[in-house]
Amino acid sequence: MTRIPPETKSITSGGPAPVPGTINQLFFEAIERFDRPDALQFKAAGKYHPISHREIAERVRRVAFGLRASGVVRGDRVAILSENRPEWAISDYACLTSGLTDVPIYPTLPSEQIAYILKDAGAVAVFVSTAAQAAKISEIRGTVPALVSVISFDDVGDLADMTLVALEAKGVSAETPDAIARYREEAGQVKPDDIATLIYTSGTTGPPKGVMLSHDNIHSNVMATRNKIPFASTDVGLSFLPLSHVFERTADYIMFATGTSIAYAESLDTVPANMQEVRPTIVFSVPRLYEKMYARVLQGALSGGYLKRKIFFWARSVAGKYADVRLAGGKPGVVLSRQYAMAQKLVFSKLKERTGGRLRYFVSGGAPLADEINKFFFAAGLTILEGYGLTETSPVMSVNTPEDFVIGTVGKPIEGVEVTIAADGEILTRGPHVMKGYYNNPVATAEAIDPDGWFHTGDIGELRNGFLAITDRKKDIIVTAGGKNIAPQPIENRVKTNKFVTQAVMIGDKRKFPSMLIVPNFDQLEAWAKKANIVWADRAQLLKMPAISAKIAEEVHSQLEGLASFETPKKVALIEHDFSLERGELTPTQKVKRKVIDKNYKQVIDSLYAEPAIDAG
Repeated sequence: MTRIPPETKSITSGGPAPVPGTINQLFFEAIERFDRPDALQFKAAGKYHPISHREIAERVRRVAFGLRASGVVRGDRVAILSENRPEWAISDYACLTSGLTDVPIYPTLPSEQIAYILKDAGAVAVFVSTAAQAAKISEIRGTVPALVSVISFDDVGDLADMTLVALEAKGVSAETPDAIARYREEAGQVKPDDIATLIYTSGTTGPPKGVMLSHDNIHSNVMATRNKIPFASTDVGLSFLPLSHVFERTADYIMFATGTSIAYAESLDTVPANMQEVRPTIVFSVPRLYEKMYARVLQGALSGGYLKRKIFFWARSVAGKYADVRLAGGKPGVVLSRQYAMAQKLVFSKLKERTGGRLRYFVSGGAPLADEINKFFFAAGLTILEGYGLTETSPVMSVNTPEDFVIGTVGKPIEGVEVTIAADGEILTRGPHVMKGYYNNPVATAEAIDPDGWFHTGDIGELRNGFLAITDRKKDIIVTAGGKNIAPQPIENRVKTNKFVTQAVMIGDKRKFPSMLIVPNFDQLEAWAKKANIVWADRAQLLKMPAISAKIAEEVHSQLEGLASFETPKKVALIEHDFSLERGELTPTQKVKRKVIDKNYKQVIDSLYAEPAIDAG
């Protein structure tokens, strides 16, 4: 592999690294420092129930004792296959304080992919949440020779060897004062360099690789990030991104370490309702949540009468002017401040109510956030602190803060993190946050981390006065047949802000020109079609109509003013359903897997290039 050397003159650093430590230290310090009755919250029987720090400490210890009584020994790998719930965190901390390495698995994965991870990791036990997850393990258990124990959170009968309740009962029987003292002592003997977790990437290309993250990889990330983002022991966070992904998992570690109450959403579908029930002060999410909220607000305004629309667009204009002054470091004048207060009362207060009315800030990561959406929320009085990182970087490399906030960037590096830009534009980083390597894969490790310790992120970016900006994914760069390089993500983000568009994916690698696959916002499109007196039987028929194709093409190109001709999509194809995680088209953080999209929609894509292009722009 030919490497592009880093441009050392462009190195930026977040400052000295935190003192090395372990996740166990964070856990026990939080238990001793905070005594909240609602350290964790979960919903059952129609309402949220609290779990105290003291109860968590007891249950973690008993699960640890139960694992030891079941023959699991220090250094073993134990998998967790579950949706977000208190038992996930309890099992995780039990593994870590026992000197085990845990292996989180996405609950949406099919059984054959789960088998690959369990075999590659050599997992001796697996925690499963429900009967559905236990059934996946039952289906492939015979192909995973190292797997000895299946422990279920729910009672799933013969599909598991024991329930978590039974495992805890084993732990209770082993509890003595001496045993408890030894447990604390042994948990303290875990070293910062010990492997805490194996996280299998669900990347946009290739088979999953097991990322080895040490205790200090995550510890340093938690310590540095909580110094950047203000937390208070009175905060409440809503946890709904998969804990099997490093973004939410580290976010939950940060919240636990700062005494923030963690409330688990029932599912991704119930997030809006759970937000109003929990009334969080902090929410970590990927951009898809903000895109949906933005689309919902826009749709609500446009579906109202003339007066409602006029008020909304007046309020948005005023808020935009107010935001411009604030973002430039100025202080809005008296007239603008009064207008902004009125805009808040008439329009934006309703948006805040939908978040529960107490939100201090959102944190965004996992994928690029459109500048227009970020500015809209800032103007509305809901700040989104956009950050950047990867599984291999534990994950946070940089993040905007209330003090250092620039839309269009992902903030300045956190403590201990060095960032540089290679000659070809790739972002490189080194520091205590960089993984130990890929499990059982020294070749991939050597390709990712050079001899000087620089990790090659695969992302393209630039440094702007100490702030890092991501311009595209290196592997996502489209190279047309004419040799033109196109960065698709900024173009897609522009298009997704249009009210008629839900999802957008650029294609065109090795093709004569770029095109775009569009999933329409059917609420908006069908309302427009009715007004245009278009009659259709189903959505498939609707999307085949020339008037509909022309309308969407017009809307797409209205977002692309200023683009060069070679990077402007020449054709648009309409897709009837959302791109999905289940079909392998998206990663769990909603990144597009372009190779899968190319394969799944090959016939549609080929049809775009069957005839000469007409430049609709």
